[in-house]
Amino acid sequence: MEVIYGLIPGMLVLGLAGVAVLFWAARTGQFDDLEGDGRRILLDEDEIDPRRLPDMEPDPDDPRAQAASAEGSSQNERPV
Repeated sequence: MEVIYGLIPGMLVLGLAGVAVLFWAARTGQFDDLEGDGRRILLDEDEIDPRRLPDMEPDPDDPRAQAASAEGSSQNERPV
């Protein structure tokens, strides 16, 4: 019976700590995106986006790549 005198304050401390963690999580935005992880796991990340790799050749059909290559070639020319 004397053990309960130690258990009751321990349960109160753990309960208050749990409530404090809950309020901290809600205040810092931990519950803002509840469906994001569930959807993110379904995405196929095996395909590599070539725009993210700087070592790859630019896509010839991409107008941005054509503009960048045209600017780069004009900058590399030296005046005679």
